[in-house]
Amino acid sequence: MIDLSGLNPPQREAVLHDEGPLLILAGAGSGKTRVLTHRVARLIDSGVPAWAILAITFTNKAAREMKNRIESLCGGGADDAWIMTFHACCARMLRRDIEKLGYTSSFSIFDDEDQNRLIKTILAEMNLSEKNFPPRDIRAAISDAKNQLMTPEEYKKAVGASFPQSKYAEVYIRYERALKKSNALDFDDLLMKCIQLLVNHPPVLEYYRRKFRYVMVDEYQDTNAAQYKLVYLLAGESRNICVVGDDDQSIYGWRGADIRNILDFEKDFPGCKVVKLEQNYRSTSTILDAANQVIAWARGRRYSSSGRRTSGTRPCGSERICPP
Repeated sequence: MIDLSGLNPPQREAVLHDEGPLLILAGAGSGKTRVLTHRVARLIDSGVPAWAILAITFTNKAAREMKNRIESLCGGGADDAWIMTFHACCARMLRRDIEKLGYTSSFSIFDDEDQNRLIKTILAEMNLSEKNFPPRDIRAAISDAKNQLMTPEEYKKAVGASFPQSKYAEVYIRYERALKKSNALDFDDLLMKCIQLLVNHPPVLEYYRRKFRYVMVDEYQDTNAAQYKLVYLLAGESRNICVVGDDDQSIYGWRGADIRNILDFEKDFPGCKVVKLEQNYRSTSTILDAANQVIAWARGRRYSSSGRRTSGTRPCGSERICPP
């Protein structure tokens, strides 16, 4: 049996939650990593096969720490669980089935330097000056488009005749052709191509939906459109999804993170259970009181400082990739 005596009541409530969607609202220092690791360990201890659990986080360091903690709790029984980053998860899926998208399983992954080199080659072919069209800016535009799941054609249509975006669109088109010819993906493609695989090949999606009986996502407030779509595809049917996040903090806004993903979790998964981890184990009461005074005025929070849900809502428009 997993020892839960070191958990406070809300932490224990989250760990013991079994079926159905679960939203854990947890700020820094509230023990969210402890909750996630104990939750995975508890599921394995109760008979859930480790291979049926997917736990996603944002960094390799966080994934390693999570896996080490889980293994220490359940005696190494977590080896088959998928405890990894979004990109590592998608890369593993693509290695298995990317042939369905016209690539081979030995595809290479371009890093920033590879991308810049390719973009510079394309600019030279188009007789465009790097000074007027900085490769770094073009790479950022392409990355942003992919994080919004926009193909080159969709991006071209969206930007129209605007300058310099219309030129960026032409580069994007050539860039994708060159990647395909080289049997290569860039970092953002790992999510975008994986979602294309799942959407366009239902048997593949069904395989992973059957495989992953429990899906867990850390730092959910930092997910972007592509990550949101991936999570919804995998867990939207079983609804056995647990997300942990802080609706007062999003550090990856510059990468396209959409705070609305966590604010609208209850709309995406009706009837979900909400657990709030409010006890802070790091900061002093003075610091917390000052922080809460600032946070209380934040717009778009899911809860007010009194614990009541805020009324802010948003439409499911073109800027939002909604559940199918």
